[in-house]
Amino acid sequence: MKLLVFLQQTAIEEKLKNAPDGGYQIGVLIGSLIPFIILVGLAYWMYYAAKKRNKNL
Repeated sequence: MKLLVFLQQTAIEEKLKNAPDGGYQIGVLIGSLIPFIILVGLAYWMYYAAKKRNKNL
């Protein structure tokens, strides 16, 4: 798992170094954060659903 994170980090850094302008850099950063935001949202939704289910029992 750490190897995957390490490889992804170097690819992002290389993309930022070779970026043609600031807009591309912002796009790369947003694109790298979207999967984490989706996972956090999914985890929160699962927690909320489980909590709601426990109240109904």
